[in-house]
Amino acid sequence: MKADSKSKKSLGEYYSALQLRTDRWSALKIASEQLLESQTERKRIYAQNKVVELIEALRPIELYWAFPGHDTFGRLGELVSTGRFDVLAGTVRNICRSLLSNSYRQNPHHHDVEELSEGSPDDESNEQRGKDLLYFEVLIVDNLSAMQEANLRRTLGGMRRLEDPFVYELVFVPSLTDALIAVMFNHNLQAVVVRNGLKRESEQTLELLHRYLSRLDEEALEAIEPKEYGPELCRSIAKLRPELDVYLFTDQSVEEIAGTRLGNCQRVFYNQEDHLDLHLNILRGVAKRFEAPFFNALTEYARKPTGVFHAMPISRGKSITCSHWIKDMGDFYGMNIFLAETSATSGGLDSLLEPHGPIKRAQEKAARAFGSKQTFFATNGTSTCNKIVVQAIVRPGDIVLVDRDCHKSHHYGMVLAGAQVVYLDSYPLDAYSMYGAVPTREIKHRLLELKAAGKLDRVRMLLLTNCTFDGIVYNVERVMEECLAIKPDLVFLWDEAWFAFARFGPAYRRRTAMHCAGQLRERYRSDEYRAAYAKYQAKMVDADDETLLKTRLMPDPDKVRVRAYATQSTHKTLTALRQGSMIHVHDQDFKDEVEQAFHEAYMTHTSTSPNYQIIASLDIGRRQVELEGFELIQRQVEQAMSLRKVINTHPLISKYFHVLTVAEMIPAEYRKSGIKSYWDPEHGWSDIVSAWTEDEFVLDATRITLSVSASGWDGDTFKNAILMDRHGIQINKTSRNTVLFMTNIGTTRSSVAYLIEVLVNIARDLDERLDYASNVERKIFDRRVKALREDLPPLPDFSRFHDSFRLSSGEGTPEGDIRSAYFLAYDESKCDYVPIAGNAIEKAIAAGRQLVSTTFVIPYPPGFPILVPGQVISQEIITFMRALDVKEIHGYRPELGLRIFTEDALAALEASPSSIQELPA
Repeated sequence: MKADSKSKKSLGEYYSALQLRTDRWSALKIASEQLLESQTERKRIYAQNKVVELIEALRPIELYWAFPGHDTFGRLGELVSTGRFDVLAGTVRNICRSLLSNSYRQNPHHHDVEELSEGSPDDESNEQRGKDLLYFEVLIVDNLSAMQEANLRRTLGGMRRLEDPFVYELVFVPSLTDALIAVMFNHNLQAVVVRNGLKRESEQTLELLHRYLSRLDEEALEAIEPKEYGPELCRSIAKLRPELDVYLFTDQSVEEIAGTRLGNCQRVFYNQEDHLDLHLNILRGVAKRFEAPFFNALTEYARKPTGVFHAMPISRGKSITCSHWIKDMGDFYGMNIFLAETSATSGGLDSLLEPHGPIKRAQEKAARAFGSKQTFFATNGTSTCNKIVVQAIVRPGDIVLVDRDCHKSHHYGMVLAGAQVVYLDSYPLDAYSMYGAVPTREIKHRLLELKAAGKLDRVRMLLLTNCTFDGIVYNVERVMEECLAIKPDLVFLWDEAWFAFARFGPAYRRRTAMHCAGQLRERYRSDEYRAAYAKYQAKMVDADDETLLKTRLMPDPDKVRVRAYATQSTHKTLTALRQGSMIHVHDQDFKDEVEQAFHEAYMTHTSTSPNYQIIASLDIGRRQVELEGFELIQRQVEQAMSLRKVINTHPLISKYFHVLTVAEMIPAEYRKSGIKSYWDPEHGWSDIVSAWTEDEFVLDATRITLSVSASGWDGDTFKNAILMDRHGIQINKTSRNTVLFMTNIGTTRSSVAYLIEVLVNIARDLDERLDYASNVERKIFDRRVKALREDLPPLPDFSRFHDSFRLSSGEGTPEGDIRSAYFLAYDESKCDYVPIAGNAIEKAIAAGRQLVSTTFVIPYPPGFPILVPGQVISQEIITFMRALDVKEIHGYRPELGLRIFTEDALAALEASPSSIQELPA
C-alpha cells in the first residue's frame, strides 16, 4: 500500500517504528470504540474506513512481532467486514492493554482470539499463567507457507515442559532483509534461527522500517550469492546485536562451512532437523546470559542460618534487630541487605582481590557482554578505576597525553604515577562556557612534536574522555588508528564513565573502546589491510609533518599493538548501586607487560572490605543489559529525541529555552556528514547513522543541553532555585548559561511529559512576569539576558608548566612534572597567596613575575582544572575566574586568593634542578 503525502508527512514525525507502532495501536483502539458507538450511517462509515486504514497501516509492522500474532491480527479485518464491532473493540482494547502493560509476556494464551475478545488480559480471573515465567521471542528466518509456520510453531510449542525457566514465541520472516529489520526493531528477540529457505529481498515497503538498514552496507548485501545468505545473516546479526544467540541450518557440507566466520552462531545444524535439540539449545543460550553467578551466590548465602563470630555487627542484622533505637533502619532497608552482609574472609562468597569463584565468573560474563578480553569490578567508583589503570601502565618519567578538561581523578592519577604530562586542549564553545573534545589533529601534532624531539619512546599513554559530560563522542577507531601510525605501542585509556550503555546500542557501539579495539585487531591481521597499507606506505614516503597532519594515517601491521582500556561508571548509566564501576581491558600485551603491575595497582586502590551488594548489582546490571539493554537504550534515545523536538518546536517553551543542536555543539570542520540537528521542522528526523560512521565528533542524543540565557537565569540558579527547589527536578551539570538534562534507561514517557509540563509552566510564569514588568524591570531583565548571551569570557587554554617543573625547559616539548609541584606545596613556607580581586595579579605579571599555581583549582561548574600544580597563571585564566559566578571552586580560598609558589622557592628549584624528579636509570 502506497502512502499518500499526508501519511508520509505523519511518518516523518516519528523517530522510530516502535513509537509508530505504539501510537497506531492507540489510534486503532479509539477508532474501534468510535465505530462501536457510531449513531449515524455517515459516522459509522467514516469510523469503519479509519479502522480499516489503521489495520492496513499496522500490517507491515506486526510482521516482526509474536504478539498479537498473525492469526489474531488477521481476524481483526474479518471482525470489521462481518460487522462484529463489539468483539473488535474488545479485542483491540485488550491487545492495547497487553502491549502497554507487557502482560502478554506472562500469558501463555495470548494468541487466543476468543480470550482477547472476552476479557481483560490483566484480570486475575483470566490468569492461568506462571507469573514468574520469563518470556522472549525467537526469530525464524525462512520462506515458509502459513501451514509450515503453523506446524513448526506447534512442534516447538509441544516441547515445552513445566520446569522450563523461560517461555518463548516464534516470529517468522521470509528474507535476509526482513531478518535484519526484525533484529533492529523487535527488542523481545533473544535468539535467531536461520534456515535454508530464506530469500534476500523483503517485500516490505514501509520506509520507516527500512531506515534500520542504513546501519548496513546494502551494496555488499546485494552482491551475496544465495548459498551465502545464511552465513552472511549470521555475521550481520553479530555486528548489530552481538548479544543474540544465532542457530544456522545448512545443507552445505561440513568441509565447506568449517572455518567460516559465522558471527555469534552457537550451533550449526546439518540437513536433518532436530527440533528438540534446537529447543534445548535456545533455552540453554538464554539461561547462560541470565545466570548471575555472584548475585545467585549472595542470595543463597543470605538464606543460610549462620553464626557470626567475625567483624561487622551489622551482619545478619543482629545489631539492628537487637537495638532499641535504630530499628527504623531495618524497617527502611528491609532485612535482605543485612542478611547478605559478611566479611570478605568468610562466607564462601569469593574475594574481589583474588577472585576464583562466583566473582571471577561474573567478571568473565561481563567481559563477554562488553566485548573486552578482561573485565574487573570496582566498588569505589570510576575515580579509583582511573587511578588503577594509570598506576598499572605509567612509570615515573613516562610521558602521558591527557585531555586537559578530563575528570579530576586523572590529574591526581598523574600525580601518583609521577607522569610527565602533556595537556591537550579541546575545542572551546565560548558561547556556552564549555569545552568540546580534543581534535585528532591536536593529538597528532603533539605526538609528532615529541617524535621530532626524540622523546617518542617515552610516550606511554593517551587519555581521553569518551563521551564527555556534555555528550561529545570521539571517533574512537580513527583516533586509535592515527595515533598508532605514529606510536605503534601507544596505550589508550578511554574514560567512558558516562558511556557504559553504549555497547548495547548498535550505532553507539561503533564508538566504544572495546568494540574499536576488537575491530582494529581483526583488521590488522587481514591480507586486505596489508595490501592497503603497502599502497599507503608508498604514497607517504618522505611526507612532512603538515602532510601527516592532513592525512588519515595507517599503522604498520607488523609493528602495531592494540592496547586499550576503558573505565565505566556502571552505576551512572546502567543498573548498579552507587560507586559500582568496571575496568575493561583489550590489551595485546596485558599478560606479558601489565598483568602483575595491574594486580598491584588493583590491590593498592581496592578496599579489603568491598561492598558485596555493589558487586552483586554489577552482576545483575550485566544480566539486564545482555537480555534487555537493546530495548532500554532504544527507548532512552527515543525519549531524548522526543524531548529535544518538543522543546525546540513548542511555541511557549522555545521563547526562553533552546536545546543546543549538533551544529552548535560541534564545529562544521568536525562534521563531514554535514548534519546540523537531529530534528528539522521541514525535513523531520535526520539519519544519524552516517554521522556516527564518519564524523570526527558526534553528539550523544541522550544528553540534552538546554540554553537558558533567554530566561535571564544563569545555569546554577536555574538548576537550584527553579528546577530543584520549585519543581523537584534533579540535574548534574550546568554552565554559565546552560543546564544538562540526561535521559537514562529508566526514563519514561511520563517523566519526559512532566519535564515538558514544568518548562511550559516556567515559560508561562516568565511571560506573565514580563508582561507586568515596568520599563526599569524590563531593562534589568534584558541586561541579564545580554550578559548571559554576549558578555562571556573566552575559555582559557592550558598556559604552560613553569620551567622549574619541566625536564626540558625553554622551547622544548610541553610536558610537565605535576607530581614534584604537588608535593613541593606541602611545605607551607614555600607558598603564598595572591588575591584575584583588584589588580595585584596584573601588576605582578607586568613586572615580569611568573605566578605558579601550587594546587588544582577546579570550579564547579565547569568541573575541570583551570590550574594544576606547576602551571603558570595567565591573564586569560584570571579573566575567566573573575567572570565565574559559581560558589564552589576547589583549591581556591576567596578570603586569601590563589595559592602560588614563592619566588624564593622557584629560584631554589632553578638553582638546583636535581631536586626535580629524575628519569629512572
